[in-house]
Amino acid sequence: MTLNNSRRERPAKPALSREWAVAETIEIMRREGLEKATMRRVAKALDTGPASLYVYVANTADLHSAVLDELIGTLAPGAHGDWRTRLESLLAGYSEVLYAYPGLARSALMLRPTGPYALRLYDQLLGLLLEGSIAPSRAAWGVDLLLQYVTSSAAEHSPPAPKDIGGDEREADDENALAAAVASADPQVTPHLAVRAETVISGTPSQRTTWTIRALVAGITATPTTDGTGDHA
Repeated sequence: MTLNNSRRERPAKPALSREWAVAETIEIMRREGLEKATMRRVAKALDTGPASLYVYVANTADLHSAVLDELIGTLAPGAHGDWRTRLESLLAGYSEVLYAYPGLARSALMLRPTGPYALRLYDQLLGLLLEGSIAPSRAAWGVDLLLQYVTSSAAEHSPPAPKDIGGDEREADDENALAAAVASADPQVTPHLAVRAETVISGTPSQRTTWTIRALVAGITATPTTDGTGDHA
């Protein structure tokens, strides 16, 4: 009587690949959070050893960068509206990706994604700015500015990871403390702030993000670059 199936009779595992590692990492992120998506945890999910993953990814940072690039690959500019509307829609989609995976935005600030989909996103944004007749050199620098703003804003406002000190309560306390500090500003020391306190803290995060993107685009349109290349194609 055979007690155990022969190894030859067991279903063969898929061949280990960078794509499979990225897909499994995304699943771990969805279930457990980015902080759990370590090389060791992903290797365990793939039924292999961490050393095997190093053939496909250099380290955890490289793995997270590949994950972000894969998620960016789902983005596309809208088909309707003028170039500004489609630009705002594309940046909103990028922001939603970062908000959907707490911690990924903070990693993105250091990762500086350079994968194929990240480059495609850059190209799409550049094309939209050029469609708006913005000078090429301004458009090229402007894309970097827009992506930095969206990434840093998402990093600041993303829900904290479980290991973050204070968690959601601390974030709420910080926002309440800021509002209270502005509202109680001493008119003798900060006269302008005291008069405009309500305006300073007004607006939803979405409203302020939209306004900031529009303000940045207006500045990109009007501000020449200073690298000596000029503003011509």
